[in-house]
Amino acid sequence: MNASHDVLVVGGGLVGASLAIALDRLDLDVGLVEITPPGALPAVFDQRNLSLADASVNALTALDVMRHLRAPTGAIREIHASRKGDFGRVHMRAGDYGRQAFGQVVVARDFGEALEARLATLARLQRYRPARFLGASAGADGCTVRIDAEGGERVLHTRLLVGADGTRSGVRDALGIGAALHDYGQTLLVARVRAARAPHGVAWERLTDHGPTALLPRGDGHYGLVHGVPTADAEAVLGLDDAAFLARVQDILGWRAGRLVGVGARSAYPLQRVVADATVAPRAGLVGNAAQTLHPIGAQGFNLGLRDALVLAEAIAGHRGDAGAPSVLGTYAQRRQEDRARTLAFSDGLARLTSNPSALLRPLRSLGLLVLDADSGLQAQLAGGAMGYRGDVPALCRRSTP
Repeated sequence: MNASHDVLVVGGGLVGASLAIALDRLDLDVGLVEITPPGALPAVFDQRNLSLADASVNALTALDVMRHLRAPTGAIREIHASRKGDFGRVHMRAGDYGRQAFGQVVVARDFGEALEARLATLARLQRYRPARFLGASAGADGCTVRIDAEGGERVLHTRLLVGADGTRSGVRDALGIGAALHDYGQTLLVARVRAARAPHGVAWERLTDHGPTALLPRGDGHYGLVHGVPTADAEAVLGLDDAAFLARVQDILGWRAGRLVGVGARSAYPLQRVVADATVAPRAGLVGNAAQTLHPIGAQGFNLGLRDALVLAEAIAGHRGDAGAPSVLGTYAQRRQEDRARTLAFSDGLARLTSNPSALLRPLRSLGLLVLDADSGLQAQLAGGAMGYRGDVPALCRRSTP
């Protein structure tokens, strides 16, 4: 049996689920295509630690998601960044900018459960799960979409098709949108670690030739560790016993956060930059990792994707009557241009600059760190970006109550 929707979102992960929740406020007929069956969470909702920028926390509070978190969040009140082998460091305090925190740290699985709890309250949302996107074709009044759901292939019609299906987006491919890929040659190892003293709201980031190593303050009194290693060494580092692994991380971080005394299970994620050539096509748009997958340095990936979703929802709200009209997609693409370009340039530039081992760059980087730490104006710009206030900021990001 066929069905018709105002908006069909493919992908029920972090950004796709957030978009479905945002669209519910508009009294639209929305469909959500999800690869996982009821009772299960997408693989993206694992033990990774998500750093939610202040703007994202505001928006997710307004969307009534944060209330559903069962585990406590960890406030990032201070950021301390430096580079191994270089002089200087940057130390920022949220209180200096009139904020209680730069953002909050949540475990991806906890956040996924909160999103699922919120999705379950949406009476108008039609969820197709488990279902797999097969293809789509655009017409004058919408897209015809084929999915493989329980019981066989189904054909759906939607005025607007949204690809929120991740880095290897099938929707992006079906739309004929190309993407530029850069492999950083790095793998990010993720784990929970325990230090001899509690985090106290400080995020520690140490940059190296092989990527960032950071400790993020979690709400459970532990740190969330991200540790960049050369991809060729990732398997060997994963295989280290706990003592050897902690010694490796301690050597990079020094004793800034105190002695590291315990580590949990570790997982690995190759680091690639994938940027779609366009974010819109006739009757279709891309959000989140389908539009751009960033290097995790600066923790901007999900925050950027959430702003994609919120701006798209605002564009639809401003052009009521046809969610996939050219004016909607034009507004979305135009409003996302500055934030997307600046965030991509920041994350990629920082990743390449800080991981370049050239001795010639060391004095320049050291000078840059010293200047940034001393210049309140430059720090304010950096802090604003870290908190998600860059470019055309969605309305929900600017307030913390519904």
